[in-house]
Amino acid sequence: MVNGRRYQENRDKAPPPMDESWWQAVLAEDEAQNTHSNIKNVRYESPNGHQQKADSEEGEPASLDWQRAIDLYEQDLVIDLKVTGCNRGGLLVNGEGLQGFVPVSHLTESPCEEDDIECWLEKYIDHILNLKVIECDQERGRVVFSERAAQSKPGSRKELLTNLCPGMRVVGTVTNVTDFGVFVDLGGVEGLVHVSEISWGRVHHPADVVTLGQDVEVYVIQVEQERARVALSLKRLRPNPWETAEDRFFPGQVTEAVITSIVPFGAFARLEEGLDGLIHVSEMQVDGEAEHPEKMLKEGQHIQVRVLHVDAARQRLGLSLNLGSESTPEHLD
Repeated sequence: MVNGRRYQENRDKAPPPMDESWWQAVLAEDEAQNTHSNIKNVRYESPNGHQQKADSEEGEPASLDWQRAIDLYEQDLVIDLKVTGCNRGGLLVNGEGLQGFVPVSHLTESPCEEDDIECWLEKYIDHILNLKVIECDQERGRVVFSERAAQSKPGSRKELLTNLCPGMRVVGTVTNVTDFGVFVDLGGVEGLVHVSEISWGRVHHPADVVTLGQDVEVYVIQVEQERARVALSLKRLRPNPWETAEDRFFPGQVTEAVITSIVPFGAFARLEEGLDGLIHVSEMQVDGEAEHPEKMLKEGQHIQVRVLHVDAARQRLGLSLNLGSESTPEHLD
């Protein structure tokens, strides 16, 4: 057991490490989505007890006890702070020489879909929250807190990061769903399932696969203890269908497929879970003339297709609606 979450090891095939450029791209996207600008109703209490207006985005940052923030982070301790402002991304908290941000995904209570997120967050103003520091970056002037992480005992983050190893299967809870992936709470530490690790097939949006608050089993790809980064995967829990695709599908074969998405240059169709192929617009002909994809197909539609090309190494699959045609279009070469 790891922090009460069940896991099992699977070290037969060690996963390749995620390079630093992958993490940089992810963090850049996360930063853009969780900007701290446009904070509402912001104020903080100075050491002498007087309420002051928080500094604006263009002003100098308010004084912050960085050593205290670092100690709280390294020791994984819980602290009580007052909520002094909010924006769509979360809450601003302040007190005891500290100030920072609590993302919505790190609150123990989640807003309903019909809630106005800003109105929902405003109810937290002047409330005291039990928090843990989950990110402390003095160079960027960034301190991030988590109410969710504070539910676990002090020191649990270090214990969990020490016990986690690549190849493990771990159960966690989905805490945030973004365009670029899914964040999963493993019991005091959040890991990321990048969108490329959700499925062997195409994914419109991570929200089509998982939901906020859902318990999911994930595969551990990489653990960086010093930075508390955990890269996770959903697709690696299942066999890679591309490894045997060329054994089961071949040019000229007619088979059933389901339309998964329609794009200006054609449509994607799924032969089986994880195997999505492209029907190029040139392969959608009626009376010898190509038709616009939206005029012929709709998402979820079951159709018959002919396999044109299978390239398992590049994970590409070419399909046609012209069941009797034998040509291989140039766009697949």
